[in-house]
Amino acid sequence: MFFEKGEATLAELLFEESDDFIGIYNVASERFVRVNTAGIRLLGFASEDAFLNDPAWSHSFRTSQLTDDQRTNLINRVIEHGHHDEVAELQRLNGEPFWGHLKINSFNNKGHLFVIVRMLDRERLHRAELELKQSVQRYEAVFTNATIGIIVSNQRGQIVSLNQMARQLFGYPDDSLIGKSIDLLVPSDVEHGHAKLRASFVNNPQVRSMGHNRDLNARRHDGSVFPVEVSLSYFRLDDELYVVAYIIDITFKKEAERQLLAHRDHIERLNADLEQKVADRTHALMNTLDQLEQSKDELARALAAERELGELKSRFVAMASHEFRTPLTAVLTSATLIEKYPGSDQQDKRQKHLLRIRASVNHLNDILEEFLSVGRLEEGKVAIHPVEVDLARLVDETILDMQGLLKPDQRIQTEISCNVPVWLDPSLLRKILVNLLSNAVKYSGPGSVVTVRGSGAGGQLTITVEDQGMGIAPDDQEHLFERFFRAKNVANIAGTGLGLHIVGRYVDLMNGHVSLQSELNKGTIVTLTLPYENNSANRG
Repeated sequence: MFFEKGEATLAELLFEESDDFIGIYNVASERFVRVNTAGIRLLGFASEDAFLNDPAWSHSFRTSQLTDDQRTNLINRVIEHGHHDEVAELQRLNGEPFWGHLKINSFNNKGHLFVIVRMLDRERLHRAELELKQSVQRYEAVFTNATIGIIVSNQRGQIVSLNQMARQLFGYPDDSLIGKSIDLLVPSDVEHGHAKLRASFVNNPQVRSMGHNRDLNARRHDGSVFPVEVSLSYFRLDDELYVVAYIIDITFKKEAERQLLAHRDHIERLNADLEQKVADRTHALMNTLDQLEQSKDELARALAAERELGELKSRFVAMASHEFRTPLTAVLTSATLIEKYPGSDQQDKRQKHLLRIRASVNHLNDILEEFLSVGRLEEGKVAIHPVEVDLARLVDETILDMQGLLKPDQRIQTEISCNVPVWLDPSLLRKILVNLLSNAVKYSGPGSVVTVRGSGAGGQLTITVEDQGMGIAPDDQEHLFERFFRAKNVANIAGTGLGLHIVGRYVDLMNGHVSLQSELNKGTIVTLTLPYENNSANRG
C-alpha cells in the first residue's frame, strides 16, 4: 500500500479512471510495480500481471533504451526538481512505435523512492504537427521560389504577402508593400476603375484570367509601366476573403509579337508580289491537272470495274460450273436410265426419272431467273407498281406454292396481324418472300418450323421470316447481301448466292430496310421494314 486507507480508495479511483497510462515505478528495483488498465490497453498487454512479469517491458517501454547513466541522470533530475516532462518515441507490445508525452513525478513512501509515470498518447497530434510542418515547407518552397509574381491581398485590397519575384517585378525593397493597397501597382489612369473591379471580384469571387482580349499593364515603384498577364484565385481564412494574383511580365513576349507583326507585314508585301506570278502559273497548271485528274479518275474507275468484273466472272464461273453441272448430270443420267425401261410394265420407273428430269429443268429455270433478275436490276429495268394488297392472303398464297419444297414433317406457320389493306408492289413482295422462304426451308432440317410474322402500323409494314436452321457465322453475315456470296457452312448445299442480293435490291426499290440476325445451329431471322400507304379512304 502506498497510501492510507481513505487516501488509497481515492487514489485507486483516480488511478483506474484515467484514460492515460499511469504507472508506479520502484527506483530501487528499477521496475514498475503498478500500471492502470488504460495503460495496459495502450501498450497492448492482456493484463497488468502480464506487463509486470515481463522482465524487459516492466523495465522500460522506450523505442531506444536508456543507458544506465542516462537512467540515473533522469532519476536524479526527477528527485531534484520533483518532476520531469518529455516527448519520446515509445513502442507497443507488437513493436508498433508511437509518440508519447511523459510526465514523471517522484514521491517517497516509507523510506522507499517511487516515481509516478503518466503517459499521454500524442501519436495523432505528432503526425498532424509533422504534416502541418511539411505542408508549410511545401507552401514556402512553391510560393517563395515561384518564377512568377504572386501577391496575396485581403478583401479590402491591402497586400498581406508577396514573393521574391513580385518584389523584383515591381521594384519594391523587402516587405515595403505589406499593408499597402494593391491599387498602387496599376497605372494611374486606371487606378480608380481598378478599385471598382476589385470590389466586384470580392462580391463574386471566381478563379479566372484578367484582361481577356485586351492589354493589361502594371506600375513599378519608379512609375514605369510594363505589360503583364494576370490570373486571379481566392481562398477564405477565418471568415475573411483573400485574393491571390499571379503576375507574369510579358515585355519580351510583346516585343516578340511586335517583331512578328513587322515580319508578317514584310512577308505579306513579298507575297503580294509573288501571288500574281503564282496565279498565272497556277492557272496554266490547273488545266493540265484537271485533265490529268479526269484521266486518273477514269482510269481508276475502269480498273475498279475491271477488277470487280473479273471477280464476278470468277465467282460466276465457279458457281455456274457447280450449279449447272448437278441438274444437267441428273437429266443425262435419268434420260439414260429411261432407255433401259422400254416395257409398258416399267412405266412407274420411267415416271420417277421423268419427274427427276422435270425437277432438274425447274432448278435450271430458277437459276436463270435469278441471273435475269440481277441483270434487270443492274440495268434499272425493274419498276414499282403499287396496288392494294391483302397481306395475309398474299402470304398464304406464296406459302401454298412452296409446299412442294418442304422436307418431311417440315411446316410453315404464319402470324399476320395487319388487318388493313396496304399499297405495295405485290409482285416484288412475293418474290422477296419466295427467296426468304426458300432459304429458310433449304437450310433447315426435317421436322423444323418456319414462321412468317407480319404487322402494319403508322405507315410501316414489318415482316419477319424465322427458321430453325443451321444459322450463319458472324463474320459471314456482313457479306450476305453481296452478289454470289455464300456462307462457309453451306458450301455443300446447292445455291447461287444471288437470293439475298436480289432481296436487298428489291427492298431498296421499295424504300424499305432489311436486317438479319443469326446464330449458328439455332436459326436465322430476317426482318423487312417497308413503308406503305393506306388509300382505302380515297377509293370511290
